[in-house]
Amino acid sequence: MCGYLEVMSESNQSLSVDTGGQRLDVFLAGAVPEVSRSHWKTLIQEGLVTVNGTPCKPNHKLRAGDEVCWSLPEEASAEPQPEDIPIDILCEDDAVLVLNKPPGLVVHPAPGNESGTLVNALLFHDPLFRTLERAGIVHRLDKDTSGVMVVAKSEAAMAELQRQFKARETKKEYLALVWGHPPPSGRIETLIGRHPKHRQKMAVLEEGGREAVSNFKTLEQFAEVSLVQVGIETGRTHQIRVHLAHLGHSVVGDAGYGRARKNKLPLTPDRQMLHAARLEFVHPTTGKRLSFEAPLFDDMRHLLELLRNERDG
Repeated sequence: MCGYLEVMSESNQSLSVDTGGQRLDVFLAGAVPEVSRSHWKTLIQEGLVTVNGTPCKPNHKLRAGDEVCWSLPEEASAEPQPEDIPIDILCEDDAVLVLNKPPGLVVHPAPGNESGTLVNALLFHDPLFRTLERAGIVHRLDKDTSGVMVVAKSEAAMAELQRQFKARETKKEYLALVWGHPPPSGRIETLIGRHPKHRQKMAVLEEGGREAVSNFKTLEQFAEVSLVQVGIETGRTHQIRVHLAHLGHSVVGDAGYGRARKNKLPLTPDRQMLHAARLEFVHPTTGKRLSFEAPLFDDMRHLLELLRNERDG
């Protein structure tokens, strides 16, 4: 599994502060959103986080250039339990469940997010998910990325969907609000791997890493931001966020790969404005090619409405 559990296997991590002024616990929660702020607070209070080599309190104000380091103990993951968490189901049959994941929902349980995840919700929705590895989940979205996901409901369906994702037979399209005005369209083809210094982040690399391909199209432009459609041919960790930042047009609200900006947006989003809008795959039982679209959640939809009103009013 990628994401925070992969980070957990590396005991020592570090991160340089680009812009000062934030509390230590708030900074870490934004940089590694898979871990809750309350869990970061506990880690800081236990002395497992240092700033420039010195333990600090959770409310310590950071300065630009500070080096934040942490050491995480090995933690045994408890068996996930069913929880009555609503699932926005787009389609369900005996083989698959297709849903629209809300922002803020972690897909897999992890230290700091042992409950309240999509896995917990699936186990409550149908006990059969307990019989499947990772509750039938064959791909993932970041905590603060919303949108369409497919989950398998049998071992055979899981194997077939995993094969399709690996063989790049699925089609995934995202909508993103980005800073600035990208070209009308383009293709980004790079290598992506762990950042050489900040190991909890991904980066475009000159050598090493894995092939990552994204195609984008600018749909709308506003004064400071643009709405783009992104289709990905590969599924690397944080791929779209890394590629758009590499292009110079990071995702609005992205605390990990963007930067603090003075702007005149009608409202300031509290998560990255990235939404998995469409997913296409072949049904593992019927063999029919299916396409599912997930509507935007209120925060991104409302920001777009305000931007359009400003532009057209």
